[in-house]
Amino acid sequence: MKAVVQRVTRASVTVGGEQISAIGRGICVLLGISLEDTQKELEHMVRKILNLRVFEDESGKHWAKSVMDKQYEVLCISQFTLQCVLKGNKPDFHLAMPTEQAESFYNSFLEQLRKTYRPELIKDGTFGAYMQVHIQNDGPVTIELESPVPGAATSDPKQLSKLEKQQQRKEKTRAKGPSESSKERNAPRKEDRSASSGAEGDVSSEREP
Repeated sequence: MKAVVQRVTRASVTVGGEQISAIGRGICVLLGISLEDTQKELEHMVRKILNLRVFEDESGKHWAKSVMDKQYEVLCISQFTLQCVLKGNKPDFHLAMPTEQAESFYNSFLEQLRKTYRPELIKDGTFGAYMQVHIQNDGPVTIELESPVPGAATSDPKQLSKLEKQQQRKEKTRAKGPSESSKERNAPRKEDRSASSGAEGDVSSEREP
């Protein structure tokens, strides 16, 4: 499953010249469903979308709040073309879930969103219709999301959360530079320095506690 999430000041959907849905501040989600997607991928994507931190907090700090934190609206649009594979210059959509199956799956996705968040704040277009989507992107901010490969070990939500936290710790460690322990490991040992200078005696007494 793939999603393109855009932070918006407003967005709307028109079908046949008639506006059928509209939101104010919030996020617009374009969702592409793969033929291999299952309930696990659905739940993963709902969780990521609703917890994605693309808004400022009360102090003006960027990337601090999610759409749920701010109680903003969500507009969802089914977008099978996100599952496109190019054959030369021609789009091919054989990886997208077939229409009949995809409609039921998409409705389940909306139901899960509404169950997790406030149902009156979740809007959507018309599945399978020819739509005009009007998006006023705020920023611009556009985030691409992709669910884990179905059947992979990381498709378990608890394992995913654990791996995400590990990755965040690694990124923080890299940002801070080498740790003290790594500096100690990389530094020349005092025994080596003494040996190279020709010093004699018990070097063990020179070690720091």
